[in-house]
Amino acid sequence: MKTEEDQKRIKQSALIVSTIACFLSPYLGSAVNVCLPAMQQDLSIDAVLLSWITTSYVLTNAIFALPLGKVSDIWGRKKSLATGIGLIMISSFLCFFAGSAEVMIALRVFQGIGGGLVSVTGLAIVSSIFPPHERGKVLGIVIASIYAGLSVGPFAGGFLTQNFGWKSVFLSAVLLGLIAFLFIVLGLKGEWADAAGERLDFSGCILYSLSIFLVTYGATMLPSINAGFLIGGGVICLFFFVVHQMRSSAPLFDVRLFVSNRVFAFSSLAALIHYSAIFAVTFLMSLYLQYVLGLSPQTAGLILLAQPLVQTFFTPVAGKLSDMKDPGRVASLGMAVTGLGLLLLIFLKTDSSLLFIVISLMIMGLGYAFFSSPNMNAIMGSVEKRHYGVASSVTATMRSLGMTASMAIATVTISICIGRNEIVAETFPALLETMRICFTIFIVLCCFGIVASLSRGKVNK
Repeated sequence: MKTEEDQKRIKQSALIVSTIACFLSPYLGSAVNVCLPAMQQDLSIDAVLLSWITTSYVLTNAIFALPLGKVSDIWGRKKSLATGIGLIMISSFLCFFAGSAEVMIALRVFQGIGGGLVSVTGLAIVSSIFPPHERGKVLGIVIASIYAGLSVGPFAGGFLTQNFGWKSVFLSAVLLGLIAFLFIVLGLKGEWADAAGERLDFSGCILYSLSIFLVTYGATMLPSINAGFLIGGGVICLFFFVVHQMRSSAPLFDVRLFVSNRVFAFSSLAALIHYSAIFAVTFLMSLYLQYVLGLSPQTAGLILLAQPLVQTFFTPVAGKLSDMKDPGRVASLGMAVTGLGLLLLIFLKTDSSLLFIVISLMIMGLGYAFFSSPNMNAIMGSVEKRHYGVASSVTATMRSLGMTASMAIATVTISICIGRNEIVAETFPALLETMRICFTIFIVLCCFGIVASLSRGKVNK
């Protein structure tokens, strides 16, 4: 039987390991966003294909997050976390040798699988160990590490790209992965598999993954007519997935949660909307800062620090606040503040001041902080302990689907406004128009998100 000291040591180890691991995936994603222009020049990539280097990562996260969450519940969350870190390390090392956009996109797929495992298991482990009255605080700390990764990523990506070339970004991810892996092996004692012995629903995994792939890939092909067929096929597969889960004795995901658990359903919907409204902002702002304003990758990365730095600082505060106040109300306030930051970005011009840009990004970061950890606290507090892995994976799925939808909006708008041309001085007005259209769509999404967030009702933890 574990003593109180043993329990305390396990809590500390789990928090440290989850914090380090959850830092890695967003670090890699945000660092790569900044080095995209250098990658475009080196590999001669057009604007649409360039966006797929980001889209392929988040699309893979969306496809595999739910199956991987169930696997971690059955197989063990510690082993799953170590496997995710290993996949990120190997694929990042191979990215150093990539000589074409196609190879890079393929490797980003493997990074997406690893990132999916990390994002699912890191939050589930701390939720398994810490009691409900401490959960908001620790989730705030772990989610803050995600934002710390987003904070360091742009600056580190810009610095490394400018001084050592874009491939050095992936080598830095290998080093970080190695540190995290060593902490997992040496520092995290024990295993958490609350669904051990349950059968994995392979048919459900295939139907789910196929439906998500068809819907999200189809969205990226809009306004092509083929997009309609792909999205329609995805909806049909999703329908059969729901029917199959209702009849299965060991479902991949208990879809009844979306019907019987109002807090879980609307919190998940709010997460989907929020990530749809915010993820592509960094991608678009990176292009704006480097192309339109002519800033170096390092300087652009420094400017982009504004948003995630605010997120990192205020996320633990918001998490602790959600332990004392209704997390649903706190999250709704965060969504509204995010919309305000997006509204300011609509007014960007070819000569906008850096101070205006930084303030706009800081407001968005504040909104992001006051939405994410309270919303996650509401989700994890609304399900039983044996569903933590699946609940965490549903959140990761909503996040990945939202990110994919956000990039799809950006990609489609780029296709319409810029087409398959490289971004040069002649296309700067089209890029600004792309940004205005995207930010307007994102603001509308935030309005729907506020409604969804308030509709969950009072959260009883």
